[in-house]
Amino acid sequence: MAHKDLQEFISRLETLGQLKRIREPVEADLEIAEITTRVSRRFGPALLFENVEGFGTSVLTNAFGSMERMYLALGIRDLERAGAEAAAFFQPPAGVKGSEGPVDGIGPDRLRRAEPVLKRTGRCQEIIFKKDEVDLGKIPVLRCWPGDAGPFITLPLVFTAHPETGARNVGMYRMQVYDRNTTGMHWYPGKGGARHYKAAEERNVPLEAAAVIGPDPVMTYAATVPLPDGVDEVVFAGFLRGVPVELVQCITVDLRVPACAQIVLEGLLLPGERKLEGPCGNHTGFYSAREEYPVFHVKCITMRKDAVYPATVPGPPPQEDCFLAKATERLFLPVLKKSLPEIRDINLPLEGIFNNTAFVSMEKRFPGHGRKLVQHLWEMDGFRQRRIICVFDRDVDIQDQGQVLWRLGNNIDPCRDVFFSDGPADPLNPAVSKPGHGSRMGVDCTRKWKGEDYDRNWPDEMQMDMEVTARVDGLWKRLGF
Repeated sequence: MAHKDLQEFISRLETLGQLKRIREPVEADLEIAEITTRVSRRFGPALLFENVEGFGTSVLTNAFGSMERMYLALGIRDLERAGAEAAAFFQPPAGVKGSEGPVDGIGPDRLRRAEPVLKRTGRCQEIIFKKDEVDLGKIPVLRCWPGDAGPFITLPLVFTAHPETGARNVGMYRMQVYDRNTTGMHWYPGKGGARHYKAAEERNVPLEAAAVIGPDPVMTYAATVPLPDGVDEVVFAGFLRGVPVELVQCITVDLRVPACAQIVLEGLLLPGERKLEGPCGNHTGFYSAREEYPVFHVKCITMRKDAVYPATVPGPPPQEDCFLAKATERLFLPVLKKSLPEIRDINLPLEGIFNNTAFVSMEKRFPGHGRKLVQHLWEMDGFRQRRIICVFDRDVDIQDQGQVLWRLGNNIDPCRDVFFSDGPADPLNPAVSKPGHGSRMGVDCTRKWKGEDYDRNWPDEMQMDMEVTARVDGLWKRLGF
């Protein structure tokens, strides 16, 4: 079931006992973050802070903080089935160059329904602030950690359009609030928004942008997904929802944004302008460095009359961003298998913090296949910054970290099975030698074959005699276990 807006999602969470309302007065400066962090570490409910001191707007946190809530957010019961549909979505339909036939299970009607619909008005524009009325201080933006340089908007969907082609991009980039009408725009080179800004700078023209806060939960999720180039996040959200995203024209910039959003910040990024941003606590558990980033000038703020401000608290796992990543892991496994059919399963552990660690099980087909698979993965967008990739045989349950560690200890000779590669790295990672660049490690934990610098047969694994197992099955209940 697709939720029409964030309010409907909140109501659904509350009905299912997945939301706690907090009516005690709390501060947006550090207190909400501390409460949220304690609840997240206990895998607790979503939190709706209804009495934020100095503000008339409620704050929602931890809305995506469990796999159950991710299922609710996406309106699905089975991520594996949704993943199979996503794989079909990315397969070229019949008649398109490169297609091998019609898309299984995805008819043209559903694809057409994924296209956004333009509305004349939207609830996100019930209140409008322009010019001197613009004041970001009216929004309960959180400061999450004592060393943060200021309050940061942590769940913005930044809409931009390529200055030449008009192609839309929706990305999630943190935004430090500098003053009443400017913020930082923390995007890295290669991200969609950064590419649009670079193209605008090359033409010496401003880049229009709209930061959308609190659309429906599927649209928020879609902005976090590393989609292939050319795939529109709004169309992908419409596909997942089963109904199109309704858009409305912005007031002061030539962009269209979700009509159901809570708050929209419209504005410009000027060519060549940079300002120091940070430090900011992030998902690694460390503060990111203070660096220069583009500046977003807010020209207009629009919002709903009943606006809720959604935020996420960055910090070491478990936090709700971990469950956004786990949903992507499950949803995109069938997509990954389309490109690399030898893959059986993947596990991006919460402790791996997105870009640190991946476990992969595979159908090994030839000597050296494990190493080759890791190298293929490092060439793909979702794995390019993955610092450690461990591959295992297909019969290893890589969701069981006990099994993973047992195989890791038993199946490798470090000199032979551990290998390294230089490549891009998460700029937020504190250990890399240079920001954005570092080394990556692959570990082949598969059983070794002859021809892999292994001159004997892999030993037989211990298994109990089947007749004994059957006899003990009969005794088991009588033994009182």
